[in-house]
Amino acid sequence: MRVEHLTRRYGTATVVDDVSFAVGRSEVLGLLGPNGAGKTTTIEILEGLRVPTAGAVRVLGRDPRRGGRRLRNEVGVVTQAVGTDATLTVAELVRLHASFYRPRRAAEEVIREVGLRDSAAMRVGRLSGGQRRRLDLALALVGFPSVLFLDEPTTGLDPGARRRTWAVIERLRRSGLAIVLTSHYLDEVQRLADRVVVLSRGRVVGEGPPGHLSGPTAPTATISFRLGGPVDLPPGPWESVSRAGGILVVETREPVEAARILLAWAAEARVDLDELEIRQPSLEEEYLRLTSHPRQP
Repeated sequence: MRVEHLTRRYGTATVVDDVSFAVGRSEVLGLLGPNGAGKTTTIEILEGLRVPTAGAVRVLGRDPRRGGRRLRNEVGVVTQAVGTDATLTVAELVRLHASFYRPRRAAEEVIREVGLRDSAAMRVGRLSGGQRRRLDLALALVGFPSVLFLDEPTTGLDPGARRRTWAVIERLRRSGLAIVLTSHYLDEVQRLADRVVVLSRGRVVGEGPPGHLSGPTAPTATISFRLGGPVDLPPGPWESVSRAGGILVVETREPVEAARILLAWAAEARVDLDELEIRQPSLEEEYLRLTSHPRQP
């Protein structure tokens, strides 16, 4: 899956602005951003539901607007809201959706995989919100998809159901699917995503593995350790050095190089770096840093 210089305008408003990224097999891409950042528009263009103003998108090597039935058979979609016939049972609805695909998975297999086996005979209208989200996932999996779009897939799930859904997504990734995931649960993205793209006001403001996102401002890591007395640190890539009690705290944008210098200095000076800890910024900290950064002109 590839997005190249994607732009979408509505009149004078630009909601997606020169966005580029790629997603490979056996990879989960987390697409993040505040409300109005352009995530849904980007995904809907990838699904063939909207037309780009400029740029190009390819899903399994094809234009999603012209891929036809063959491409639709290979794409699974879980949207934020799905309209279904509430009078059908879970099993009936999954079998109905499976009938649209060639090839297709057995309905019973998919129902079991998403954890709805005990609810297979229940009318859809009687399902809880969490059960409905698992049903949405089942409907996206009935056609042996190679690409999967997951838009807030665990909204409304209790913690146990969330973790079971994570396990399903991880199995799908290992089986070779390319997955695009949007979620406001950053712990979920931290757990599942191989890479993250952060959008703000329609533009990419950060990209990379969770915890190592590049962007207009580089992340700062913290190295802390206990020292018995005052010392002079060697020259290094320190952003700041402070002391809290007996703990020395070093902030750096180059944690690997900083740690190498500190360990070499400690060995030469015969200094013990007790309680040594290197802390990278969390995905939540990086997300807030990137989305609060003023947009560049």
